[in-house]
Amino acid sequence: MSVVLDILRTYRTPKSVQVRRMTGLRREGGLLAMVLTACGLIFVAQMPRLARESSLDPTVGLDARLAGAFFAWMVAMPLVLYAIALLVHIVLRLVRWPATGYACRAALFWALLASTPAWLLSGLAAGLAPGLPFEAVSLVAFVLFCAFLWAGMLAMKQAQVEAT
Repeated sequence: MSVVLDILRTYRTPKSVQVRRMTGLRREGGLLAMVLTACGLIFVAQMPRLARESSLDPTVGLDARLAGAFFAWMVAMPLVLYAIALLVHIVLRLVRWPATGYACRAALFWALLASTPAWLLSGLAAGLAPGLPFEAVSLVAFVLFCAFLWAGMLAMKQAQVEAT
């Protein structure tokens, strides 16, 4: 199934997409590609804001700002997301939620990737209309991410039942 079509389907039925993705073939390389793609798209979303900040304050050049954002999103953030997935897995196991490490990573990474269209719009708003429009779009992006993550948590239960 196409990733783009799955992202579009996630906006309609997030739980069913997550269940299908969790019950399919388990590939850690696919999860790594998913988190790197999501982080790469969010890095691209930062470019309009960084260009605006660079033109308003030329003491720090655009290339330096882009290098910092690249390091943050493409090197540090994937590691942070893997650590968050581990913490989510530990917490879910403590509350006796049927979760595997793979399912926690898949739910978190897919929620981030599926919400990237909203993050791209947020980045555009940050560059063109900072202030209230940017804050509103960023709030929508965060709420979408949380909703998709919750759907992934619910999908863990259903995927666990289907796997047995």
